[in-house]
Amino acid sequence: MDVHQFATSLSYGDAISDEMLEIRKALKQNGYGSEIFIKYYDNKTAKYARDFREYRNFSSERNIVIFHFSIGSPVSKMFFRIPDKKVMIYHNITPFTFFLDYHRILARECYKGRLELKMFADKVDLALGDSEYNRKELEEAGYKKTGVLPLLLDLSKFDQDGDPVTTEIFDNGKKTLLFVGRVAPHKKFEDVIKVFYFYKKYFHAESQLILAGDYRGMEKYYAGLQRLIKKLELEDVHITGHVDLSELAAHFKAADIYLSMSEHEGFGVPLIEAFYNRVPVVAYEAGAVRETMNKGGVLVKRKEMLRIAALIDRINEDGSFRERLINGQNKALGKYRKDNVSRILMEHIREVLRK
Repeated sequence: MDVHQFATSLSYGDAISDEMLEIRKALKQNGYGSEIFIKYYDNKTAKYARDFREYRNFSSERNIVIFHFSIGSPVSKMFFRIPDKKVMIYHNITPFTFFLDYHRILARECYKGRLELKMFADKVDLALGDSEYNRKELEEAGYKKTGVLPLLLDLSKFDQDGDPVTTEIFDNGKKTLLFVGRVAPHKKFEDVIKVFYFYKKYFHAESQLILAGDYRGMEKYYAGLQRLIKKLELEDVHITGHVDLSELAAHFKAADIYLSMSEHEGFGVPLIEAFYNRVPVVAYEAGAVRETMNKGGVLVKRKEMLRIAALIDRINEDGSFRERLINGQNKALGKYRKDNVSRILMEHIREVLRK
C-alpha cells in the first residue's frame, strides 16, 4: 500500500507546500510509496508534482490519501470520490469578515470554504489539525475522529549566510523589527507599524521595520498601509513583497525582534522560524499563537502599542533578559523536531490502517 497526498497547489517557499515535501520524505523513509497530486505548481516544484487527474491510475482501497484541505478546490471533489482510506489535514480558513473591505471574492471563497468543511465531516477516516486550535474547529464542524499533527518543518534550511545583497542593505547597525507573512488584513500589519512608530519615536530613533510578505492580490490593503506610513511620517519601513529563502534568511539574521500582531493564526510558521534563528519573539495572543509558541517568547494580551514598544526596548537593552527569552525559545523548539513530528505522523498512519 502507498500513502499519497492531495492538494490544490505545490508552491516554492509556501509553508504548507514545504510540509508536503517533508511528509513525502518521511513516508518514503518509512517504506511507503508516496506522490503529491495537485492542480497547480510552479517550475521549482514541478519535479515533485503530479496532476491530480492521474490519480485514477494509482487509486486503491489499500492506499491512504492525505488531503490538505483548501477552499474552492476541484481536487477535493476527486478526493471524496476515490475508494482509498482518507486523511484530511486542516490548516484553517481565515474568517471571511477580515476580507470584506479588501477582497470580496476572497471573502466569499472563505465563507464557502467553511461551509464546505462541514459537508465532509462524515467522509474521512481521520481529520487532523496542525494545532489543537485547528483540531477543535474540526470537532465543532462535526468530525468524529480528529487529531493533531504539528507542521513537519525543515528548519535547517536557515543554516546559510543569506542573500548577500539583502544583508548589505538591511544589516546596517539599526535596531531591526521584523514581521513575516502574507500582506493580508488578518495579519494586522498596521498594528506592527503603529508599535514601530512608538519604538522609533520614544526609544530608538536609529531603527527600521522589515515587513516581508507578498502583497499581490491585496493591493487595496497594501495601499492603506502606505497611507498610514505617510500619515505617521515614518521612515525606515520596508515592505519587501515576496522574498525567496536566501532573502528571508538574511532578514532573520538582521532582526533584533520578531513582532507579530496578527489576529488570526491557525499555526504560525514564522514564529517557529524566528525561534530557530534566535530572534526574540513578541506576539499578540490570538488563534493558535500561544500553542505554537509552546511557552517560548513573550505573549501580549492587549494591543497597548506604547507598552509593547517599551517591552521591545527592554528586550533589546537588557542582555540577560534577552538571553533568557532565547533559551526559552530554544527549549520550545523541541516540540517541532522532525523526528518527533515524523513519529506522530506514522502513528496516525498506523491508526488509519487498523480500521
